[in-house]
Amino acid sequence: MTRLFNDPGAFAAEMLNGFATAQQHRLRQVSGGVIRRGQTPPGRVAVVIGGGSGHYPAFGGLVGPGLAHGAAMGNLFASPSARQVHSVAASADNGGGVLLCYGNYAGDVLHFGLAEQRLIGDGIGCRTVVVTDDVSSAEPSDVDRRRGVAGDLVVFKAAAAAAEEGFDLDEVARVAAHANARTRSFGVAFGGCTMPGADQPLFTVADGKMAVGMGIHGEPGIDEQEVPTADGLAELFVQKVLAEVPEDVGQVAGSRVAVLLNGLGSVKYEELFVVYRRVAELLAEAGLVVVEPEIGELVTSFDMAGASLTLCWLDDELERFWRAPADSPAYRKLPAAEDGPQSAQAVLELEEIPRASAESRAAAVRVLAALETVKSTVDDNAAELGRIDAVAGDGDHGIGMQRGAEAAVLAAREAAAGGAGAGTLLGRAADEWADQAGGTSGALWGVALRALGAEFGDESAPSAHSIAAGVRAAKDAVIRLGQARLGDKTMVDALVPFADELERALAAGSSLTTASEVAATAAQQAAEATASLRPLLGRARPLAERSVGTPDPGAVSLALIVRSVQAELGAGAGA
Repeated sequence: MTRLFNDPGAFAAEMLNGFATAQQHRLRQVSGGVIRRGQTPPGRVAVVIGGGSGHYPAFGGLVGPGLAHGAAMGNLFASPSARQVHSVAASADNGGGVLLCYGNYAGDVLHFGLAEQRLIGDGIGCRTVVVTDDVSSAEPSDVDRRRGVAGDLVVFKAAAAAAEEGFDLDEVARVAAHANARTRSFGVAFGGCTMPGADQPLFTVADGKMAVGMGIHGEPGIDEQEVPTADGLAELFVQKVLAEVPEDVGQVAGSRVAVLLNGLGSVKYEELFVVYRRVAELLAEAGLVVVEPEIGELVTSFDMAGASLTLCWLDDELERFWRAPADSPAYRKLPAAEDGPQSAQAVLELEEIPRASAESRAAAVRVLAALETVKSTVDDNAAELGRIDAVAGDGDHGIGMQRGAEAAVLAAREAAAGGAGAGTLLGRAADEWADQAGGTSGALWGVALRALGAEFGDESAPSAHSIAAGVRAAKDAVIRLGQARLGDKTMVDALVPFADELERALAAGSSLTTASEVAATAAQQAAEATASLRPLLGRARPLAERSVGTPDPGAVSLALIVRSVQAELGAGAGA
């Protein structure tokens, strides 16, 4: 819902004023909207776009070199008046005439149409292209009744790039119409938008449902379906859009397409990227070649929770215009970067697995089994680890440990299949754990496993001595990196007693199996004892008092893990 407003009736005007003030180095506010600031070559066609407010970055955010010359902006979800459109268009005119381009809504058609008549009466050449990309709003046989949604951007971009190249008014209109004819969009919403001052959204969707085929003015959609997974939504998007390949495209396989995955206001960029991952796979499977995709908020519906997919089938001309540079407040496109030298990371990933002895390769299989056990243990306890972490932290420890353990296992399996020794296998598992888990715990587990692997090496099977030395090295690496000490309420409180007791028991003559059991018990007891401590490091420190009475999640997870692998440690040393 909208929380920040003064008089709801003044919202659009105040928004426009604030936007123009913030962008005064780029834009100039005129009656009814904004135009580019600075000189445009005389005789150049001006592309003027527009519609109701509430769709940012459409429409004002798309004014700038390579995009529109001006934008007429009406009240929230309401067309600008004919006078406003005329004012913006007349101010943007450079002597080459004006192309008016907007989405196909009754109010916009009426007011832009009246403005066109006034402009022609003033002696200013004028043409109109209406965007009709929304496949859900009318049948293919009735395409002129379709709405304009996120495909607006593709059509605006093509027309503006043609104008930048010096095309005359008729040719700019032709390009815009051609781009529109090759553009298809389909959208869904999980909830409606709420206007400033309103108590309720324009429409609601039942929990677990989504509106299918909605527009960008709060329209509730033509149907409701269960909310799918991100991959499921990608499949629905691609299915709906590919069902209407433009007639002049011919064979689908090998076609080039511009792709827009558009957020409508409340769906986050991270979610869109998850969906796009599958969209890209499906388009590739269909034989389509994606050209410079755009993922983000491009044409929104205030704070609507929803998303849409747009495809434009490109030919050589449209591809040139799609790739052309643009620089506006909300949309920038630079020339594509050429491939540079291969990064150090890429080179590292291509390195061959070092040679290892048969004994070390056999040990690597046992280390892999231990990591599999770690993953299983973390999976079984992830929810509880998250609950403990949420008492005074952000609650992501369980999820982070799951990501790290799973990545480590996948890397270890690949290394084992390639004939890696125990040291190399642990090193690769360590890197993947750190990469995928992220955060403090990811870094600490990464250095711990890498230190352990360095002691194991690839020349022989780990012995009880090398295991103890590896645990000691892991402890030292964690303390050195994390700067934690005993009593700070971190994983160090469990790691130090585990390492110390393991060495002490082995020095006293215990077998590795017995020593690791004693050490795991010490780690468990130490982890439980952290409940009485106040955290002195990490995210829990600001809420230290709240943490008292709850053990440290990092210490608990370490104690669980070392307990779960003690059998594999013993088997690995033959003790």
